[in-house]
Parts: sequence; C-alpha cells; structure tokens
Amino acid sequence: MPKIELINVTKKWGKFIAVNDLNMVIDDRSFITLLGPSGCGKTTTLRMIAGLETPTSGKIIIGDRVVFDSDKGINISPAKRNVGFLFQNYALWPHMTVYKNIAFGLENLKWKKDQIQKRVQEVMQMLKIEQYKDRYPAELSGGQQQRVAIARTLAPKPEVLFMDEPLSNLDAKLRGEMRTELKRLHSDTNSTFVYVTHDQLEAMTLATKICLMNDGVLQQYDKPLDVYSNPANLFVADFVGNPTMNFIPATAKKTSTGISLDMFGIKAKFNPKNEIKSIGKDVVIGVRPEFLNISPNGKLSGLAYSTLPAGMETTVKINLKGDILSAVQFGLIDYKTDEEIKFDISGDGIVLFDKESGKSLSLGSIEILK
Repeated sequence: MPKIELINVTKKWGKFIAVNDLNMVIDDRSFITLLGPSGCGKTTTLRMIAGLETPTSGKIIIGDRVVFDSDKGINISPAKRNVGFLFQNYALWPHMTVYKNIAFGLENLKWKKDQIQKRVQEVMQMLKIEQYKDRYPAELSGGQQQRVAIARTLAPKPEVLFMDEPLSNLDAKLRGEMRTELKRLHSDTNSTFVYVTHDQLEAMTLATKICLMNDGVLQQYDKPLDVYSNPANLFVADFVGNPTMNFIPATAKKTSTGISLDMFGIKAKFNPKNEIKSIGKDVVIGVRPEFLNISPNGKLSGLAYSTLPAGMETTVKINLKGDILSAVQFGLIDYKTDEEIKFDISGDGIVLFDKESGKSLSLGSIEILK
C-alpha cells in the first residue's frame, strides 16, 4: 500500500479559497480522518487526492508516482490512480443483485469470469453479506446496503479507499455498529483509508491520525488522543470533545516559579510542563470537563446550573461567577438548581492559550491560591 503526500496543495474557485497551501503525509496503511465543520475543505481535499477535483496548484504523490503536479502539467485520471471511492449515498445499481453490483466494476476492468467469482466471494465473506447475494438493493436495510457498497469498492483491490461521510444516512445505533466494522475492516485489509466526517466521535474512534481543518487551513494533524489532550489552538480545543472544553478567561504574569493567574478575582498559579519564553497579559485556561473534580473540600465554589445524567456518567453545569463550566462525574448524581458545589481543577492536562493568537502555550497544572 502506498504513502500519500500533499505538497503546497491549493484549490480556488475565483476568489474563494477552498483549500489553502495544504501540506500533509498520509502514511502507508493508516486510517486518516479529514475532520471539520461544513465548508472547511475536507471533501475538496479528498476529491483532489482521488483525482475527482483538480487542484489550482501544488503536488500530490501516491506511492512513488506523482499523480498531480501543477508546475509540470501532470494530472493522472482517477481510473489510473488505483483508488476506491465510497460515496455518501452508496450509489448501488437498483436493477442489479448484490452479486452483480459487486462484480460490475471487475467486469468493466476485463477480469476473467473465474477471477471475478472468486473475488466477489472473498469480499462478500469479509463483509458478511453472502446470504444477500441474490437480493436487490431495495430489499436491504441501510447497514446491509452500506456493506455492499464497501464490498464493491474493495473488490478491485484499490491501494487506497476514500470515504466521504459514508455513515451519515444511518441511525445512531447502526452508525456505532458500522464504526466497529470499518475499524476491523481496516485491520483486515491492510489498506490506507482516508475518511471525511464532521462527526468528531467518528474521527476519534476510527482514525490513526486526524486532519482537522477550518476555512481551508490545516489546524492540527495528529493522533486522536493528542488532538484531544494537547490541542494546537482554541479552535481545535473547542471543536473536539463532548462536552466541549471549558474556557476560563484570565490575566497572567510570568514569575520565577511559574505563571500567576487571576481568574474572576481568584488567584492561582499555572505550572507549565515546558518553558514559556513570553506570555501576553490576557490568556485563556482550557480545562476538559473530566479535570473539574467535584468534592466537599474543593477550593472553588459555584452554583449548580443544571444536571444532565446519562447513565454511566453525569454532566454537571456549574455557574462560576457568571461563566458556565461543565464537569463530568461517573455515576448517577443530581444537584438542585443553584445548590452550592465545591470543586477543584485537577490533573496536569490543563491548557494555557494565548488569547490574542488563540495558540496553545503549554500544558500544565493549576494550583488555587487562598
């Protein structure tokens, strides 16, 4: 399977820049999710790699072959890039059986009949759809249609499989099941998967690396847990995580022992994990909900705004001097509206952001000073 490299790739429509100077390397056998809000450029990026969209400038390499180079006038057609594309609407032929839908592409590629039969049987077994081979798409559920579409895409043995929000038409339960199947499929096929989604849960659970984009610009390209725990900027921190990260405005001053903070008149000290050479006066403290620890002896005090039990865990909304913070606690708990809640900011995964640039300055811990 090949490595994919994008070098200074840009796509413009008139004055609108869909993708701006994108540089990234997709490693062999990886599962990459292109994540971001609607209109961020993720689908355009996928289509440019696949050859369905022509970049305005830049260079794309799949394996050891340059498939696009604006300077040299190279633009290999999608059919010659040896990639598979799984569309959002599955695009199955309604008048063909499951078997014929899967075999259709191989017939067009002039495979021999016995080879077609063997390969179709292989992918049907892989996707557990052998019992549906004589059915038509209208006789299948959404999940079964999804499996047929994947089988048809995998049949020609593409080097790379592209997927553009393939689970968006499924209900929540089926989406969860199909996420499990896709992750297993990636392991079984040893293929490179490139997957577009706006759903952060899909990105977090499926990917080996997440490419998070906004307004056509790459915000962070990292492993899912690194994107979650060490976001590059305020946009990444806000987009990834549910409930979202708490953002506490503060003023900061660098001292010989750390960073002194003033949060709503509360004095605190930030202990950074790495050296911060310079810091502006205005900062933002990023705290994941799991780092707000509710306890009777907590040094911070707020009022219960609302309690949202969800079975295994409960999200507690805390009003801290007008700011609503989210805390996640395991188990079923409940608080009356405006009941006093004592809590602490615990752990060493607190993020210090520069307010003006939005960039992350350091991870660290917070010590509340009395």
